[in-house]
Amino acid sequence: MPRGFLDLGVAGTAKAIASADLSVSEAAELCIAQYEAFESTVKAWTSFDADLLRRRAADLDAKKLKGSALFGVPVGVKDIFNTRDFPTEMGSEIWKGFTPHNDARAVFHLLRAGAIIPGKTTTAEFAVHALSATLNPYDAARTPGTSSSGSAAAVAVGMVPAALGTQTAGSIIRPASFCGVYGYKPSFGLIPRTAMLKTTDSLDTIGFFVSHARDLGVMLDTLRVHGTDYPIVDRKFCDSDGRLAPHKGPWRVAVIKGPAWRHAETYAQEALFGFAKKFEACPRIELVEPELPDGLNRVHDLHSTIYNASLAYYFKDESEQQHLVSPIMNELIERGRRIGLDEYRAALTEQEELIHQMDQRFEDFDCMVTLSTASVAPLREDVELPDSALVWTFLHLPAVSAPVFTSAEGLPFGLQIIGSRYGDVNLLALIDHLAEQGLLPERSNEPRQLVHAAGAA
Repeated sequence: MPRGFLDLGVAGTAKAIASADLSVSEAAELCIAQYEAFESTVKAWTSFDADLLRRRAADLDAKKLKGSALFGVPVGVKDIFNTRDFPTEMGSEIWKGFTPHNDARAVFHLLRAGAIIPGKTTTAEFAVHALSATLNPYDAARTPGTSSSGSAAAVAVGMVPAALGTQTAGSIIRPASFCGVYGYKPSFGLIPRTAMLKTTDSLDTIGFFVSHARDLGVMLDTLRVHGTDYPIVDRKFCDSDGRLAPHKGPWRVAVIKGPAWRHAETYAQEALFGFAKKFEACPRIELVEPELPDGLNRVHDLHSTIYNASLAYYFKDESEQQHLVSPIMNELIERGRRIGLDEYRAALTEQEELIHQMDQRFEDFDCMVTLSTASVAPLREDVELPDSALVWTFLHLPAVSAPVFTSAEGLPFGLQIIGSRYGDVNLLALIDHLAEQGLLPERSNEPRQLVHAAGAA
């Protein structure tokens, strides 16, 4: 039974193709085989075109251009990005069959790097809260997470080694935690949002899922903006010679409980504290006591104000077709209509103030570590417990969910590592160091569905 891309990952697949150990067509067939084996189990895709994938792979094999970072690597795309070759339906009955005939900037960057795209991964309606058809790879009775769950599930069972996601609250961190893969939400604005669904201007962030820790940097460098036209990013990412700026000295790491900590299950809290003790024997790690802004306890309320008001504005036309919109979406839009302009502007002002305060706090430490989610994936009919993921989104900070923890029932939940704003290079360097020390897994585990299928074979 093939294990998909869980062994190879992104870099391994590209290296195998570059060395002629694997053809692009063989990589495509592996993707198709995993799709056929597990799609009925996890329902990760809203569109998947095996014939198109084979044609694209054959074209790349004929060109023999094997120098780019993602040459021949299959990558899933969340169904809120415009794609020339596939419909962009955004999880909505209203937009069923819509094909924009252009590619989002992030998709263009993937294609330019040599990636092949097999289709679009399932998303919640308009990337909001309504649960999609995707099933959790570890337990179909449990939620796979929020709106990027199709991408997380596709990576978790090895259909693709990477997939695009987005996060406005916790839609990368949560699915990564619940599906047991690596999920990365970069600093706000690091990956361009051109030609994709917009829900909230000051929150929407593009990220991705991978099964291997080493692939986080490969994907980010492929997708992010580059050059002096982006002076803040260029200054933060590169030294005076234009090279990637390495981290110097020890990492000052703050282990935090964070807002919403009281909602975390006891076993999850104990898992974090147990992990923190391992830092004591880890070279180049210095634990520090953080001083966080008092206003973080207000972030959930401020986020709701900005988010709901934006939904009411951007989905005004869709809301006029209430029978084609989910109850939760209609409810959020109605709440947004009741938010006045002064209240909305005040929330944005407070967001800017808290971002500035958090930037100042990061002068005292490099990264923070906390839980990704308050528990393992809850049952589909249950409400997810509040966690801190949206807080770091609100503050424009980069965050990674690493598949570190497993419950007594064998269900995964993640460790969240948060860096300073535009400090993504240091964040990734820390993750590499922790993986080298054995504190983070080099790759995600096989979910139950994959293990059971392999056993049956």
